Amino acid sequence: MKIYFHPDFLKHYAFDPAAEPGRLEPALAALERKYPLHEPQSAVEDDILLVHTPRHWLSIAKDQLLHHTALLAAGAAKAAAETAAGGEHAFALCRPPGHHASSDSCWGFCYYNNIAVAVSSLLDRKMIDSALIVDFDLHFGDGTANIFKRNDAVFFWHSRESAPTLFLEALENDLEKYNPNIIAVSAGFDRGVDDWGGMLNIKHYHRIGALLARSARQKCGNRLFAVLEGGYNPRALAANIEAFLQGMEEE
Repeated sequence: MKIYFHPDFLKHYAFDPAAEPGRLEPALAALERKYPLHEPQSAVEDDILLVHTPRHWLSIAKDQLLHHTALLAAGAAKAAAETAAGGEHAFALCRPPGHHASSDSCWGFCYYNNIAVAVSSLLDRKMIDSALIVDFDLHFGDGTANIFKRNDAVFFWHSRESAPTLFLEALENDLEKYNPNIIAVSAGFDRGVDDWGGMLNIKHYHRIGALLARSARQKCGNRLFAVLEGGYNPRALAANIEAFLQGMEEE
């Protein structure tokens, strides 16, 4: 398992819940005790323009600190995707999140669509032919769905089930329907019992990780990576991320 993180993700780049000081520090402390951390390179303009318009690029670039951090987040997602393409699991502990960023607009604390940049980069370089994006965030990843809605090579999964048992059953059953080259995960932890959604506990997140890892092993040569999206209770976020990654490793 490779963890991608940059110290600049701790900087206060915007005034929104995802950018709150202290949000990532407990997760960072938990992960660095177990895993070596790898610093990603920033994404570059060509990476971003795979999924976003030049107008969107220019609108984000007006804010230098925000732009710097958003490019690092997209770069962390891209690095995790490249690692996964080689058959090793990876996780990007990054911010800002990205799944509410469409080609020419964004909202919901997102600026560039990290998971879309990562998957599109692999497709563009012909490192994969298809991808399944699993978004288990509380909120529907409208930006990701919009970007790939006419792309037959990319499948997008999100469930609105509120009961944990039904949510896990839906994920397990639906994973059987796909045969992608890679599984990319928009890992939002705001469904957590101590977060906005009040639904999933650490055992559920462990199970999600295990289900995804099993599917990746069976369907696509173990190619699996995840990128942080939501999750706003710092200590709960740390515990849920740790459980999720343990599930990925133990399957």
